[in-house]
Amino acid sequence: MPKAKSNKNAGRRARPWTRTSGASSKPVQVEFKPAPNPAPEKVVEMIDPDYEGNQPLAILEEPGAIEKLGPLKRYLMEARRYPILTREQESEAARLVREKGDASAAQKLVLSNLRLVVKIAIEYQRHWTDLFDLVQEGNIGLIQAVKKFDPYRNIRFSTYASFWIRAYILKFLMENYRLVKIGKTQAQRRLFFNLKKERERLESLGFKPTSSLLAQNLLASEQEVNDMQMRMAAPEESLDTPVTQDGKQTLGQTLPDENPSLVEKLADSEFQELMGKKLKQFREILAAEKAEKELFIFDHRLLAENPQTLKELGEKFGISRERIRQLEVRVMKRLKEYLKRELPDFEDFDFLSS
Repeated sequence: MPKAKSNKNAGRRARPWTRTSGASSKPVQVEFKPAPNPAPEKVVEMIDPDYEGNQPLAILEEPGAIEKLGPLKRYLMEARRYPILTREQESEAARLVREKGDASAAQKLVLSNLRLVVKIAIEYQRHWTDLFDLVQEGNIGLIQAVKKFDPYRNIRFSTYASFWIRAYILKFLMENYRLVKIGKTQAQRRLFFNLKKERERLESLGFKPTSSLLAQNLLASEQEVNDMQMRMAAPEESLDTPVTQDGKQTLGQTLPDENPSLVEKLADSEFQELMGKKLKQFREILAAEKAEKELFIFDHRLLAENPQTLKELGEKFGISRERIRQLEVRVMKRLKEYLKRELPDFEDFDFLSS
């Protein structure tokens, strides 16, 4: 029997070849030629020993036409074998899953919605190169939807499942788009998926997509838009990447150290020591004046690690919370004036409220 043409002839017309069956000597004419999408019931596993790669082949609508199947088409053809359930069938299967833990009913719900997963995954294909990664994550979300679905609510299972499918696909994209996660909050995730689309929309309308305009349209701050644009534009690079020809200096060694220098640490230590000394002297002034309430507020509210509330102090001295607040403002004002006199070269007293 003549051998079939190798894979290099796939996709173009070739010479017909014949084969004979054991029951009849009449030859069957078969041609290699492209054809429309095959019907699922006509898919067969036919492996030709001389065909390179042993790829699955499909018998098409026209007799004698065969075609090599890609992985996506093969997956969709397999998924079409399972019919889409009606609303009543969904409800019945979901009740069996919820009440009896019926595994076969759960499998029926999953298999009947495989095409829904592919449809949703295609929407996010621009963000990921391998569509099947998204399909796998979406299938996990579909299984989770079967576990969580309440059949007694007036909602279709496919509608409910679409939210779980999208959630798992989005989670996968956010965790794997970069080695360092770039979307940890809801606002960052919204920017990640809509920033490029909004920029293209504005450009098509003739507007310049400035950060302020993007921030206004996407309900985010201008700083968040700038940060996300920088994260998405900058490629990942290892800190161990050599930056010199001899390879002795790495990228990490050229980055500035964000930790405070020795001089800054020493200055902070001296300032803390000096401030502690001045606060102690101010307390001695309050004690000498026998200002009991002001001294107690200074110790147990202004300097305390766990300050007492206005209500607690008011109950202690038998006065209102408003009066305690007024005394606190007066003590703060005196403290600020005292520090300005004692430390004339230091002007930053923003840590003291007015």
